[in-house]
Amino acid sequence: MPVVTVQIWPGRTVDQKRRLVKAITDAMVEHADARPDGLHVIIQEVPIENWGRAGVLGVDRKDVDHDA
Repeated sequence: MPVVTVQIWPGRTVDQKRRLVKAITDAMVEHADARPDGLHVIIQEVPIENWGRAGVLGVDRKDVDHDA
C-alpha cells in the first residue's frame, strides 16, 4: 500500500487536484510498479503562514507568490 503525500499551498481547484492525483497515480504505476487500487495520494494544504524557509515565514517573504 504505497502512500504519496503532497504538501502544497492552498488555492488549487478540485479539478487541478484531480489531475494531480491521476498524474501521480500514473507515474507510480509506471515507475514504481504500484497497483493503482492500492495507492493512496494525500494532498495536504499548508497555509503560507505555517511555512518558512531560511528563517523567514512564508507570508513575510518577498520572493513568494502569496496567491500560488
